[in-house]
Amino acid sequence: LVMTTEILRSMLYRGSEVMREVAWVIYDEVHYMRDKERGVVWEESIILLPHRVRFVFLSATIPNARQFVDWIAKIHHQPCHVVYTNYRPVPLQHYIFPEGGEGLHLVVDEKGKFREANFQKAMASLQSGSGADAAAGEAILNSGNGGRKRKRGASGVGGPKGGKGRGQSTGLHRIVKLVMERNLNPVIIFSFSKKDCEKYALELHREDYTDEVEKDLVSQVYKNAIESLSEDDRKLPQVEALLPLLKRGIGIHHGGLLPILKEIVEILFSEGLIKALFATETFSIGINMPAKTVVFTNTRKWDGQDFRWVTSGEYIQMSGRAGRRGKDDRGIVIQMLDEKMEPSVCKGILYGDPDPLNSSYRISYNMLLNMVRVEDVDPEYILRASFRQYQVESEAPALEAQAESLEEEAKAVVVGSGSEDEEAVGEYYQMDRQLLLAQRKMIKIVQRPEHILPFLKGKGRLLDVSIDGEYYGWGVLNAYKYKAGAGSGGSAGKAAVDAGGPLHTLDVLLPCIDRHFDGSTDGDEAIKEDASNVGLLWRGTIRHCRPVRQGNERDEKLKSYRVFTISLSDIERISAVRIFIPQDITPPEARVGVAKSLNEVIRRFPEGLPLLDPVKDLKIKSNEFEKLLGRAAALKERITSHKLTTELNDEDRATWVNSYGRKVDLRERSRALRDEARSSKGIIMRDELRRMKRVLRQLGHVDANGVIQMKGRTACEINTAMELVVVEMVFSGLFNDLSVEQSVAVLSCLTFDERNKDEGDPAEGLKSYLSGPFYKLQECARTVAKASIACKIELDEDEFIEKF
Repeated sequence: LVMTTEILRSMLYRGSEVMREVAWVIYDEVHYMRDKERGVVWEESIILLPHRVRFVFLSATIPNARQFVDWIAKIHHQPCHVVYTNYRPVPLQHYIFPEGGEGLHLVVDEKGKFREANFQKAMASLQSGSGADAAAGEAILNSGNGGRKRKRGASGVGGPKGGKGRGQSTGLHRIVKLVMERNLNPVIIFSFSKKDCEKYALELHREDYTDEVEKDLVSQVYKNAIESLSEDDRKLPQVEALLPLLKRGIGIHHGGLLPILKEIVEILFSEGLIKALFATETFSIGINMPAKTVVFTNTRKWDGQDFRWVTSGEYIQMSGRAGRRGKDDRGIVIQMLDEKMEPSVCKGILYGDPDPLNSSYRISYNMLLNMVRVEDVDPEYILRASFRQYQVESEAPALEAQAESLEEEAKAVVVGSGSEDEEAVGEYYQMDRQLLLAQRKMIKIVQRPEHILPFLKGKGRLLDVSIDGEYYGWGVLNAYKYKAGAGSGGSAGKAAVDAGGPLHTLDVLLPCIDRHFDGSTDGDEAIKEDASNVGLLWRGTIRHCRPVRQGNERDEKLKSYRVFTISLSDIERISAVRIFIPQDITPPEARVGVAKSLNEVIRRFPEGLPLLDPVKDLKIKSNEFEKLLGRAAALKERITSHKLTTELNDEDRATWVNSYGRKVDLRERSRALRDEARSSKGIIMRDELRRMKRVLRQLGHVDANGVIQMKGRTACEINTAMELVVVEMVFSGLFNDLSVEQSVAVLSCLTFDERNKDEGDPAEGLKSYLSGPFYKLQECARTVAKASIACKIELDEDEFIEKF
């Protein structure tokens, strides 16, 4: 029997008779278990299969196969063997095609060697779009079937016409043309979106890759296949639009096509009638249809959260389609690039290890209800047997060993000359920390706008600044800004405040070092030249500039003064001194002048700059501040009279206190690791399970005794959408008065998961007979969200509703 894991799982839930007959289960592409959406289905089906069943797991990308095998052996009480090979029968050549460049650059040859020089050339042509050396691409001509004579008049790899900036589709057009000319077809072109697949395929509408005989064959296969569809279905746009493309040897394959159309495309591709196939990632999983060449149109993909680089596992899976055993002497992989990439990222993708198979297990309401429906089955059984639980438990011994070594390290730290000294240092250390804490709280009160703002309205005030934990030292205030629109009334003001970022910002001139000097391997001359030009940059950010290290000669030479935008919470201390500052400090001379004045002031006050007094100057009169002041004074007095202050010099005291601080830190880290190891021995997600059971009780899927009700039985049958919302819709009678078309429209909202680029009301512009049911669907979603939040499940109500 061939089936999907979803079908297998629901057969196991229902206790299907067929399962009694099954002796072997083969999981193809088992690394799919790490998939966020469907991985949980694979894991549950493996756990729920009877122990007498034998397993075969197939995969090209599991580096931690031993761990997976140990888990199988543990939960099914049977031996499991790893059979593996690193040999690839058809070697691959990896090329990069930089957008705007003139050709292909071989970056990994068939022996697996990374060609750094070619990679750098590709990056350079990407930056300049100049006619970079196309000779690398000619390498394609000199091996395999590609070594035939060129057709007359065919331009080189890129051809002289290949200008810059024709965009991605022009580049793709050129690659496909090259592939056809060199007889490197069939080619699979991978895109990460269904829309792109169709767009790129339709852009080749002028091309024709088949002869008359092949056209007849395609038409015959197509007509025979769609005879199984009804008359109405044959008139569907996608059914009618596909044939003209297929006849020209161009195919499309993605999840949005009718299954019959996907099947036609697969048959035609395997028969060699499709020369260029535009597909999404799913074509590389579980379908044995290799090609001679594989092309990637993009290196980044949207994974539901953000645009990220393709992982090496995904790359191995897709590029593995290149090279047909017994037909090709090598496979060709072409990667289109439209942005700069670090060599380390490129190496990581091209031949990094695939991602380890980590469990993506989570509890679903469907699983819970199915477990409740079967008597004497505890949902905790599945949690206990899950791969995620096994992985967490297997980490415990390593955590304990780590804690043990930290404990030993802490014991080896010597404080003073004995345990008596250590006790005294402990007292001093605790008081010092308490004082620091009191001072931090006082700074927080001083930083409040009502206290500090009157002193920040004028230019030239000296401020002591530390940004994100990095201490920059004294700087000069240049400007104070209040967030635009935040003072206006009504919704406009609220929107400005909600837009994120601080309400009050200050522009402060601070000394800093450009971070690019830290990683610079240039000679002294180049650094000198950079240092002479660095003054021209007047804007500073924490990402590009770091603080100056005191007493470091190199830093003093490379130091420049730049304007940073900081918030009130970045001010450590506020000085009573103000200096003159010119109106415009963007010119380098103006900033050098201000820097001279600042350094002169610091030189005149060797004991430290005079500060504004919180009570006399800032007029802080709160009880809280007075208490903190009193506490800080008392602590200072106790520290001054402590024997560490009276009996030791500053240097020795600092050494002893630092040693003690290190000892405390090591012990705290050791304790945290032990706690983590202890918690990993308990059942993961137990609290989550409890909360989800509460949600089911509240919504009426199970009664107070945990017995499943009608609502719950209905939810068990739904596994392609959010079952709780669908059941609420059914039981609120939403579908009773809807026509088939309206029902289909509403249901499409539950399964559509592509991002909606337009903000605003998605129902805007809908006719009332569609917007009515849509708003009811949102109400049902809100009911479920409110119940979940009431049961302490972390959920953003608006975000949850926006999913539909």
